[in-house]
This record gives sequence, structure tokens and C-alpha cells, in this order.
Amino acid sequence: MSAIRPDELEALADAYAFLGNSLLRPMSQTASVGLDAGFWAVFPDFGSEAVAAAARELALWAEAGSSAAETDRVRDVSVEYTQLFVGPPKPAAPPWETMNRAEGVTVGFGEPTFQMRQLLGAVGLELSNENRQYEDHMGIELLYLSELCRRAGARKGEAASSTASEPVNDAEAAETAGETAPEPTDSITKHPLAWIDFFSARVREAAPDGYFVCLLALTKALLQQQVACG
Repeated sequence: MSAIRPDELEALADAYAFLGNSLLRPMSQTASVGLDAGFWAVFPDFGSEAVAAAARELALWAEAGSSAAETDRVRDVSVEYTQLFVGPPKPAAPPWETMNRAEGVTVGFGEPTFQMRQLLGAVGLELSNENRQYEDHMGIELLYLSELCRRAGARKGEAASSTASEPVNDAEAAETAGETAPEPTDSITKHPLAWIDFFSARVREAAPDGYFVCLLALTKALLQQQVACG
């Protein structure tokens, strides 16, 4: 299987950013493009049939509700979001890695939280949000991957262009292309891909016909495809 091209890494960064933001805020506070079957029809599959199949499922889900008013659909997805990830009385599917690594964990801020805080800090990122989310939230892990993909794409693009142009200043290249950023695949296997099945099962149990079970299926397929491509 061929490696993902620099331009595909940019598209992958955008995909992770969309998915991450969709898990961090209800649709009433974000874009509602997920309700559009046409959006999913053109969603990039990065050469993966599993990604394409997950996007088709999202297109079918979107099409099934297309007769309802958009405001009603946004409200329904936002209600689903709140029930799954916020509560009250508590989230049906806690979106933090700490609570999905083992059965019976009901308290957040565990070792995965510290690990993600260190990873974010190592690339110059710091969590700042009004909801005071833990760093091991699935949405934040996906946004972290988005940044790694963006930097990897810049790094590979810089390397490709340097073979056909004047040599660039090493320090400038490192700063611009994010040379010191880790490869995304290592973080994928150690973090989101390691717990997405347990998380998805909780979402499926609470909302089997909802938006987010489909969204997480697409997320898993993207993560697996990137690992497979190396």
C-alpha cells in the first residue's frame, strides 16, 4: 500500500479537524454540513474501501432525515450529543480515553490525560477551552492528529521541493515544516485507535441509529487507513 502523499496529508488534517470539532461541541455550535448527503458523497476515502463505506453510511443517514427542517435536525443531533457526551446526569458514552481504557473507570484525569498533555506540549500546543475538557478527549486527540498531519505534509512537501530548488536554511525548514513533530501513526496506535472500539460500543448502545455511531465508524476507518499506509 502506497504512502499518503503530502497533499493527502493536508486533506487528512482537515478530516481529523472536522471530526474532532464534531465531538467537542454540539452541532448547534458548529457547522451543520454533516446533515448534507452531498458532503459525504465527496468525502475523500484516501484509497480505503472502509472509509468509503463509512462515508456512504453517513450519506444514507443524512438522506434519511432530509425531509425534516434543518433547524429540527440540528436540534436532534445536538440533543444526541448532549445525552452521549455531557449528560445529565452523566454522559452515556464518556469521550475521554481514561474512562475507556478499562471497565468500571468512572473518574477522569488518569494516565492517558497526562500522556496527551505531554504530547500536546511537545509540539507547542496547549489546551485552552471554556469547557475545561481533559486532554484525552477523543475530539482533542483527533485535533492533535490533525496538527501532526498538517506538519508532516509541510515537512514532506518541503523535502520534495528542496530537490528541485536551492537548498533551504535548515532551521527555517524545521520551523516551517514541523520537523520535530512526531509521525502521526505512532500517536494513532497508542491513543485513539487503542480505545475507539470501546468508546464506539458505548455510543452504539445508547444511540444505535444516531449520527455519532456513524461518525465514529468513519473515524476508525481513517485511523486504520493511515496506520496501514505508514
